[in-house]
Amino acid sequence: MRRIQAGSALSAFGLGFTVPYLYVYVAQVRGLGATTAGVVLAVFAMAALVVLPFSGRAIDRRGPVPVLLAASAVAAVGAVGMGLASSVPAAVGAAALLGAGTAVLQPALATMIVWCSEPAGRTRAFALQFFLQNLGLGVGGLIGGQLVDVNRPGSFLLLFSIEAAMFLVLAAVVGTVRTAGSAALQDTRPAAAGKGGGIRALLSHKAMVQLCVLGFVLFFACYGQFESGLAAYGTEAAGIAPSTLGVALAANTAVIVLAQFLVLKFVERRKRTRVIAAVGLIWALAWIIAGYAGLGHGSQAMATAAFVSTYALFGLGEAMLSPTVAPLVADLAPESMVGSYNSAFALVKQLALAVGPAVGGPMGASLHGPYIVTFVLFSLLVTVLAVRLGKQLTPVQNQPSLAVRPSRVVAQHQPAQETAAV
Repeated sequence: MRRIQAGSALSAFGLGFTVPYLYVYVAQVRGLGATTAGVVLAVFAMAALVVLPFSGRAIDRRGPVPVLLAASAVAAVGAVGMGLASSVPAAVGAAALLGAGTAVLQPALATMIVWCSEPAGRTRAFALQFFLQNLGLGVGGLIGGQLVDVNRPGSFLLLFSIEAAMFLVLAAVVGTVRTAGSAALQDTRPAAAGKGGGIRALLSHKAMVQLCVLGFVLFFACYGQFESGLAAYGTEAAGIAPSTLGVALAANTAVIVLAQFLVLKFVERRKRTRVIAAVGLIWALAWIIAGYAGLGHGSQAMATAAFVSTYALFGLGEAMLSPTVAPLVADLAPESMVGSYNSAFALVKQLALAVGPAVGGPMGASLHGPYIVTFVLFSLLVTVLAVRLGKQLTPVQNQPSLAVRPSRVVAQHQPAQETAAV
């Protein structure tokens, strides 16, 4: 488990080097223009949508280790190709490889965590993964910002080379997990894999379908707005300086890193759906504060503080979700379909991240009032959907701590009654 978590953190560290600068690199450094940069980002996202429907079955049939090794290699080739890309076809092709490779990593890692952990420990395992990934992204972005120079394409080649190296390190670390004697990863193909599974089985699972709908709303109302609609709203309606957007994102990451293990004990003792419902209320408050930042009549300093607070509250909600949603996906999955369930949920997330900017970007830039009202309602919808999902779960699925709670029934000793022979 430690090796899996370390590899996950290092891959996130590598992504942090390049993700914030991909648009600038294609449009300005390589001189391919804003349109090409937009196409590259779209291809990066679309590649994930293409491969995720197939990755789950591959994980279930072949096991997560070989799938992750292949995805790491593809992502590494894509990263190097992007660093060398000087033409539109080269940039688009590299983006496709990079997007496809990185998309498969998360469900493969999630499946490995599931098979290396007991249900009672998954909450903490997924919380640790989320913490390390955010820490890796933040540190990688910070170091990358110090190395990058828009006047030197070679500096970007260095960033993409570091990213590729981190993917290979992930492959090397994960490649040793099975030989380390982990019983959970020996013979990683479940015996029932490929029998009775598939998309029909998943769609017939009412609780999983409801969780996917809930997941789409969660990612659409939060992650899908960070760098699109909310950023546009902040600069256009609230008059936030572009540099403040970086401060707001830093506040979001800081809250996640600082609060993750503080909220973990709170989350572990409560029903998962109640925690998710509480996140919907927290995010509704965050959107209301964002409304004050852009639509209120306070000072610019107050507007800035309110806007940064919005991102901080989103971070608090994310810290509560990380030990809740991903373990729930794992606990709902049949043994032979863990990879399929994780990939399906990753696909839902990717769809929300694609639709979110397309809807939120134009609204945040021009329809300020309707934008805030829309996403307050979406946040409240999270609460409603979470309450409905709770009715589809077993008590242990909703609160795994019940499975390990010691019984309060004290066994009483009944002395044996002697029987007299007649």
